[in-house]
Amino acid sequence: WESRYIPGGLDNVGKRLEKYAESIGASLQFISIRRKVGDVQPWMLEINPDEVLAVNFAFQLHHMPDESVSTKNLRDRLLRMVKSLNPKVVTVVEQEVNTNTAPFLPRFMEALNYYSSVFESLDATIPRDSRDRMNVEKQCLARDIVNIIACEGEERIERYEVAGKWRARMTMAGFSVYPLSANVKDTVKSLLHQSYCNSYKTKEEGGAMYFGWLDRILIAASAWH
Repeated sequence: WESRYIPGGLDNVGKRLEKYAESIGASLQFISIRRKVGDVQPWMLEINPDEVLAVNFAFQLHHMPDESVSTKNLRDRLLRMVKSLNPKVVTVVEQEVNTNTAPFLPRFMEALNYYSSVFESLDATIPRDSRDRMNVEKQCLARDIVNIIACEGEERIERYEVAGKWRARMTMAGFSVYPLSANVKDTVKSLLHQSYCNSYKTKEEGGAMYFGWLDRILIAASAWH
């Protein structure tokens, strides 16, 4: 899926993945599908039955309109389609904030509190004059905030949901939680504490791992099968 924010983003992802695979001695073939996620059909994926299938939904599912936007409910339809592919594992990573069905004022306050913590966390790790930070703020965060606050109906595409809601959707689609291994959890915590300040927090609950800044949870990650 090509980012609407950064032209060539999909190609850049492919190059970075290929470079990383080469660095660890792994063979990787990157095939891009230039379609919106909701338009992807199983035959487009060129799935090899002799290979293990893993699906990674990292900050993508919230862009799919659900039953509150359209009777087509592309959000749940996509999850059912993925389940039909019988993947070995499906990972879901999403922002821990509710901007989907909330009316304007609660949505505004939710966004204000959430993104205040996001910017505070950036201040602790990335200088404000950093080109990478300015690119993230301009191309991603600013546009997300404007869309959440200023848009309604089908025009509002930044429709985040909290982990409990994603858990319900995954369960309804036929998935079961895949508990994270102790090795994965220890590695994540070690990398976080070695690379960043102690104000970044992690916790585990309901088979998911949560990442936050001080007392505010920002991101939830979980695995399913």
